[in-house]
Amino acid sequence: MMRRKTTLAAVRRTRAPAAPPARRRGLRRAAATALVLPVFAGGFALQAWGGRDGEQMFHEVVSRVATMGLDSLTDAQLYEKAARGLLVQVGDPYAELFSPEQLAEFSRMALRNSYTGVGMVITTVRDTATVTRVFSGSPAAQAGVQPGDRIVRVGGEPVTGIPLEAVTQKLLGTPGTRVEVDYVRHGTGPVHHSFTRERIRYPSVGYAVMVEPGIGYVPLESFNDTSGDEVMRALVSLRKSGATSYVLDLRGNTGGSLEQAVRIGSLFLRQGQQVLRADFRGAPDETYVARDAAVAPDAPLVVLTDGQSASASEIVAGALQDHDRAVVIGTTSFGKGLVQDVFPLEGGWALKLTTGRWYTPSGRTIQRPRRLTPEGRLVETPADSVTERPVFRSDAGRPVYGGGGITPDVLVQADTLVGAELALMRELAPRGGLVNEVLQEMAVDLGPTVAPDAVPGAAWREDLYRRLERRGLRVDPARYRAGAPLVDRLLEDRVLEFAYGDSAAFRRTIPRDKQLQSAIQVLRGARSQTEALARAAAAGVEAPRTRS
Repeated sequence: MMRRKTTLAAVRRTRAPAAPPARRRGLRRAAATALVLPVFAGGFALQAWGGRDGEQMFHEVVSRVATMGLDSLTDAQLYEKAARGLLVQVGDPYAELFSPEQLAEFSRMALRNSYTGVGMVITTVRDTATVTRVFSGSPAAQAGVQPGDRIVRVGGEPVTGIPLEAVTQKLLGTPGTRVEVDYVRHGTGPVHHSFTRERIRYPSVGYAVMVEPGIGYVPLESFNDTSGDEVMRALVSLRKSGATSYVLDLRGNTGGSLEQAVRIGSLFLRQGQQVLRADFRGAPDETYVARDAAVAPDAPLVVLTDGQSASASEIVAGALQDHDRAVVIGTTSFGKGLVQDVFPLEGGWALKLTTGRWYTPSGRTIQRPRRLTPEGRLVETPADSVTERPVFRSDAGRPVYGGGGITPDVLVQADTLVGAELALMRELAPRGGLVNEVLQEMAVDLGPTVAPDAVPGAAWREDLYRRLERRGLRVDPARYRAGAPLVDRLLEDRVLEFAYGDSAAFRRTIPRDKQLQSAIQVLRGARSQTEALARAAAAGVEAPRTRS
């Protein structure tokens, strides 16, 4: 029997984090209302049935729909709709019923776990699936596939113009099976290759770099099944490069595996220190502690958070904050203090259900109040508007706050757009998908020729403007010129990331990243975590209104 898997992935109906194409696409929730109409329409009948067994009532409703309903459905379809409708009615915003295909997509897209394929990320450029990233050591890497290669046939069938997910499904398959792929490379022409599918692990730490002498930087994108080992390797590599302090960047990380959160917390904590406590319904409560010897038990540490840092990210940030093991810098995190279990069902289906609530070592829950509207929309309290928060104490007696996300020790807002840049963004936002497509198109076209130190200028901006215009997006010329700094940043990030990888694009952002700069100031020259915490206290942050 397949073991249930505990997850804290922040799969939400609203406010889903922005994501690269084909990497973080959310799952569509089925419009399952099979139980809604019988409950309301049958209200009088329920009164007449009185004390009759609910299970019998349910089967009678299903039987009537199956035999007398105008629109015929198979028994399997009826029960699936009933199950999905039940999950809507119980009010659990994180509950999901997964078909085998949806379960595989959830594992691959939301949890970023391993999958079987050829090892490349694709997106649509001019109606053609185009490679944007190749995973090291994968069949695609071994075959010499490069970013910019355009896939035209898979398994002998043309794929130009079909939905991206359909192309992806053709590339996925069983380990050891083969798939024939034809692609076109700029300046080379058609290329044919037969790939043998392998197990592909999506890296959760794409790179780790020194942001200045002595300070190592580790960006963690997700908590998948290899995240703990990846963070450990990054820390060891940075230490060999001279790092004596670290920044762990959890911004935009929406969560994942509880076990991996414990593993990553263990890299910085002493053995036996508590990482979290979880209370479950229908199962014993559990306390999770640091199990292994820490890789960086004493090195000064900063954790960066924002409003999209959720669940597993909050477990790590909360544990390190409670034990005075890290300075948390940024903005208040998402506030998801619930645990979901994924239960295997017959036929490869699975049920994700909220089964518990977790608490940081100081005893605080960081769950933000949320509710489902009658239309099924998740409504929440904005991250930095909570005016009354319960106060707890860290190991050293510092105040830490519950009731709505992890409140940073140093509150630093991310850069916000103002003036001409804000006006331009408002004009582009309604067609954001198209703008992203055109930016990616420019990255593919410029990638083979752009220099690492290239600086966007008038020529790039004019090129982007013409491309947008050809695609039907007419931007006010004066507003576009006034918003030139925003356009330059968009172009720089996208083109350099495509041409030279994530780390090259990241390095260009360091001087303008206010939250990272604050982390560097706290860590620069700090000899201990105590010293880093003292610097953070001196920086000052207005505490929320509290209650005991």
